[in-house]
Amino acid sequence: MSLSLSLFHRPGSVLFLDDDTEYLEMLGMVMPAHWQVELFSRPAAFARRMVGEPARWEADAATQLHMIDRWRQGQPLLPQVLRYWANQPQRHQLGKTCVIDYAMPGTNGLDVLETLIDWPGSRVLLTGQADEQVAVQAFNRGLIDQFVPKQARDITRVLMGALRKLGQAAHPRVNTLWRVTLRPAQQSILQIPAIAQALQAYTERHWVEYVVLDQPFGLLGMDAAGGCHWLQLEPMSSLGDLAELAGAAGLGSEMVRAVESGQRLPAIELHQQLGLRGPIRTAPTLSMGDDTTLTAALFTLGDDDLPAPIYPYRHFLASQGGRIIQDD
Repeated sequence: MSLSLSLFHRPGSVLFLDDDTEYLEMLGMVMPAHWQVELFSRPAAFARRMVGEPARWEADAATQLHMIDRWRQGQPLLPQVLRYWANQPQRHQLGKTCVIDYAMPGTNGLDVLETLIDWPGSRVLLTGQADEQVAVQAFNRGLIDQFVPKQARDITRVLMGALRKLGQAAHPRVNTLWRVTLRPAQQSILQIPAIAQALQAYTERHWVEYVVLDQPFGLLGMDAAGGCHWLQLEPMSSLGDLAELAGAAGLGSEMVRAVESGQRLPAIELHQQLGLRGPIRTAPTLSMGDDTTLTAALFTLGDDDLPAPIYPYRHFLASQGGRIIQDD
């Protein structure tokens, strides 16, 4: 069974190319405000935007690979990811999904998409009624990830649903990269449908970016305001060992019993890896889809807990200005 949960998720630009400027304006108004949206009415303008995009993806993938290499050498991933978020704000500019109209003057959407040879993002084709067979063939050949008929009764809802699904989907290459950091038992837990669905729903509600980590086991997430949070995951079968560790770390007998019974979790490894001051933090447990297998607890990281200040995603969105159609 494959992992459906994305192990390394971040926002990215959704790019639209359509010669119908009124339709583009409508899309700019209805797309969610927390999405980075770029609008293009001419293929030449879109092509200029995408120049170098595969190289930028490769550079970011190399940064991820370096983190994993350092983890193999004994450096924990949690502080590395926090530094990555602090030092790589340009990651938000990577084009994540392209939505391209099939019928345009002098060209068609598939011809445009074929110019993006090494770009690894998602591809959506907008089609008219006469183009649907072409779109079906393109989908079957793996040239596009989705096609949306323009004549659909509620095209905006259908399109946003497709974009949300693609935006949250696990990227095969990125998931393969980060899967090696998880132990087989952890992968097995994340493959349980109820747990994967609960984690997916939680991340969609609360965070714009997250990474699944192995030790400690959990999800490091960031919200749009730049707030960082640690969702610690603990298999029910290991609560006894965690309770012993809590006792050895100086937590009182009442707290140890609360850990052993699955009522609270201590963030012992979080304290160690980030060098947090003060007593070890504990938090009440949360249900995460399968109460017989897994429990969880949420810890919020303050500014003083981070190795470097994080540039908030909402500040990045504000710096991009309005959703103006680019046509030259």
